[in-house]
Amino acid sequence: MRRVIATLLAVFAAACAGRPAEPAAERRAPRPDIDLPKEFFAVKARVSGGATVASLLRANHIPDGEAAAIVARAASVFDLRKLRSSQPYRLEQTADGRLREFDYEIDADRFLQVRRADAATMLASDRRAEEPTFVAEVRPIEKTRTVEVVRGSIDRESSSLFAAMENAGEGTDLSVHLAEIFGGEIDFNIDVQRGDHFELLVEKQYRPAETGRGEFMGYGPILAAEFTNAGRTLHAVRFTAADGSTAYFDERGVSLRRFFLQSPLKFVPVVTSGFSRNRFHPILREYRAHLGVDYRAPMGSPVVAVADGIVLEAAMKGGSGRIVHLRHANGFESEYLHLSAILVRAGARVHQGDLIGRVGASGLATGPHLDYRLKKNGVFINPQAAHRSMPPGQPVPAPQMTAFEAARDHALSELGARAANQTAPPVTDRQQ
Repeated sequence: MRRVIATLLAVFAAACAGRPAEPAAERRAPRPDIDLPKEFFAVKARVSGGATVASLLRANHIPDGEAAAIVARAASVFDLRKLRSSQPYRLEQTADGRLREFDYEIDADRFLQVRRADAATMLASDRRAEEPTFVAEVRPIEKTRTVEVVRGSIDRESSSLFAAMENAGEGTDLSVHLAEIFGGEIDFNIDVQRGDHFELLVEKQYRPAETGRGEFMGYGPILAAEFTNAGRTLHAVRFTAADGSTAYFDERGVSLRRFFLQSPLKFVPVVTSGFSRNRFHPILREYRAHLGVDYRAPMGSPVVAVADGIVLEAAMKGGSGRIVHLRHANGFESEYLHLSAILVRAGARVHQGDLIGRVGASGLATGPHLDYRLKKNGVFINPQAAHRSMPPGQPVPAPQMTAFEAARDHALSELGARAANQTAPPVTDRQQ
């Protein structure tokens, strides 16, 4: 009886409250919020030593069938044997582990991308049974280009171009580039002195970031430069001719490219032994002619051709070790001794600046160095003296002088204005 009365009272109370009665046995506690899984998630990492694309996919639990299809598609646009350790990669997967996109950074300019063809509409709940379709391509890395002024001085703390550039907060690559431009006018091994200074207008490249400038990705070309050496001021302007070729010229339009590079090394070298008709040999312990110039350099450093030519010899040759012998125009020949590696073959044609070998200590050598020799009409001559006496390069062709003068005036004006106002914001634009 009491139970009946309690039920009637509950019905009456519910009616007064304007809602239907709910039996006590059927009441439920409020349901908690449910955290739904994300449709996609990304993994960012770097390639470990000995890894392959297949092993990277397996490590991230990509199904075998999909992994095989991804590898096959990637191999159609990129040689997967060139996968390098420490390079970054990124995987975007669905909640159930299937691949949506795979990106691998090939170098500073390109990346490999493999993506599912229907990735734009694919959901984690989509479980179609057909074979997955992937699209692969090698794409350029988007960069922000800025044009900036770099300036430095040779002084007590920075006694070389490399030290001055480092003190200015810049890298070795920029020192090498500047030395190559003015190498026909300045021997950076012996001519640089305290009080020298430089200013240059250079393109720098950055990876875009959500905020700020982003990661520095390297240098573009030097657009204009000024170098004051021993009281004389030299200028360089980058100019692209009508045929598309690009070179550096002084303010009069004379090419700064000489018949010979100042050095066969890609950096400012240190001379440890000069040209001599009577030098004491450190191994044979006797006086004999030293018919070249010895440059101290780390093992494996790149050695380049000082001028266009033909390879006459590329082989092991007794006490000279591994040697490359080139024939050039106007009766000149050059030789590169004691190499650790030869990267050309006899009969090949090479161009100025081409890589022909690497510094070593083969043959009669006390340590890694390059013995560089030069002949004129079959007779050995002093390479340093010959390089300094080379005639000026070719001028801008007369029909293009007006275009050159306009480019020169613009570049040097911008260099001067920016050097005078370092706080000015850099010029930026987007490039692919």
